[in-house]
Amino acid sequence: MKLKIQIGDKQVEAVLYNNPTSQDFAALLPLTLTLRDYNRTEKVSDLNKRLTIQNAPNGYAAFVGDLTYYAPWGNLALFYKNYTYATGLISIGKITSGIEAFSTQDAVVVKIELEKKQL
Repeated sequence: MKLKIQIGDKQVEAVLYNNPTSQDFAALLPLTLTLRDYNRTEKVSDLNKRLTIQNAPNGYAAFVGDLTYYAPWGNLALFYKNYTYATGLISIGKITSGIEAFSTQDAVVVKIELEKKQL
């Protein structure tokens, strides 16, 4: 599934992977979230419901552009820098263009939605 992420006047593109956690996230869309900086590595935001962790690995080492779900806190985490393995981190997708829009320590408001298919 392709995602469109609007951040100010910039549009970022991403894909969601085909796993139960990603599918659960897709069911919440469209979403408007405030992503705040965490550890100068990622942008995080709480979600209004916990996502399934069915068939998810125990953890994940994140890379630039990874869209993840951090199960212990129930939040979305978007990485703009690489990060070490973290227990409870689940990869749900990847930013395919525009990751530089998140390379700021300021909080950012984003609208995330599924990309509509072109006819």
